[in-house]
Amino acid sequence: MKVFIETDRLLIRQYKDSDLPAMIAMNQDDQVMEFFLGKRTAEESTAAFHSFKNKIDSQGYAFFAVEEKSSGEFIGFVGLLDITFDVDFTPGVEIGWRILPQYWGKGYATEAARACLVFAKDTLGLNKVYSFTTTTNIRSSNVMQKVGMKYVKDFNHPLVPIDHPYRTHVLYEIEL
Repeated sequence: MKVFIETDRLLIRQYKDSDLPAMIAMNQDDQVMEFFLGKRTAEESTAAFHSFKNKIDSQGYAFFAVEEKSSGEFIGFVGLLDITFDVDFTPGVEIGWRILPQYWGKGYATEAARACLVFAKDTLGLNKVYSFTTTTNIRSSNVMQKVGMKYVKDFNHPLVPIDHPYRTHVLYEIEL
């Protein structure tokens, strides 16, 4: 298991096969998936799991597995992905996170995101990173602000249906 980043409380690493059941459960959790278009099926989560693993192996980054050091448990993911949809701020790289609810409120998303931003600059040589979420996802917007990202604008996410209440997203960026 390759660890890419280590913080005081977390290992940010490549996925292990034993992470898959927790990832499937996370992506089917009502609280975790509240601000997405829907929960992910086991098949969709498995495909994402393998996609992230392959991207980490081939390009050195993706959404990494996050492990709580004290328990050795998979608690979610955090990391960097190339933005693949067409908007006026692409090409670009986004930082994102998804944490199991029993680990919320401990600052893990913020700790992991800060460490990933250092990795983005020092290891990947990036000079700007974006993050976005629906305008109603205040928890994620708060993490963006805590890690030093600045609000840029609201935008209509092109992959969200026009009449969906989550179509309007906030865009944040950080210069590294």
